Amino acid sequence: MNLDTVIKEIKNNKKLPNLKFEIKERTEAFTKHLFYTLFDEDTEVEENIKKLGQEFETLADLVCWKPNTPCRNIWEEYIEKLPEILQKLNADARAIAENDPAANSVEEVCLSYPGFFAIAIYRLSHEFYQFGLPLVPRLMTECAHNLTGTDINPGAKIGVPFFIDHATGVVIGETAIINDNVKIYQGVTLGALYVDRNLRKLKRHPTIEDNVTIYANATILGGETVIGANSVIGGNVWLTKSVPANSMVSHTPQINIKNTAQHE
Repeated sequence: MNLDTVIKEIKNNKKLPNLKFEIKERTEAFTKHLFYTLFDEDTEVEENIKKLGQEFETLADLVCWKPNTPCRNIWEEYIEKLPEILQKLNADARAIAENDPAANSVEEVCLSYPGFFAIAIYRLSHEFYQFGLPLVPRLMTECAHNLTGTDINPGAKIGVPFFIDHATGVVIGETAIINDNVKIYQGVTLGALYVDRNLRKLKRHPTIEDNVTIYANATILGGETVIGANSVIGGNVWLTKSVPANSMVSHTPQINIKNTAQHE
């Protein structure tokens, strides 16, 4: 096969005319600028809101290729939501600083805690998801996923405050509902019992009620699964059924310790 044939075959197999990686790159830049505008003291708000509006217009033109999808119109409504989003994120950051003995300040939380960054990008993307903006909300949370190891679908509904400790390996599905004052640790999965395209419009992921703590590597699955308020879910627990309020759920593995030292 000569080079001309190879090039022709590649062109013939590029079947998605709207698949432009510029969308991903621009979304990542937009996400960073949005986060800095809300949190960085040296980023001037008025000037950057205008720049963000221009960036959003470009993104909207790229992702809204279907007819009759006036995505640009979303921006004015979206920026009206930003003060409320920032209030929620400030509450998240304070809760982390007040409850984590390793945190020395709210500033440290905002600058260095991957869980906080993942929550921030989730909250910023969730509003776009609510407006029905294509692609951008998911790409925003994938940007956070790439940087933090935390995968929060923008469709999830999450109360305030929310705390993800250590963050790595956390997965929160699209239809998960997390109420107020919930704390989860690394490796927690709030997922579906199984994957089936027919479940697309149905609730597939669990509900976590107020004041629940879920420790490392716990897996909670299913749209009908409800973790009752004030419950504690221990590490490595696997749940596919509901738990009543005020429960303590634990997993007790069998551990054998043997002294292998040779005695003379």
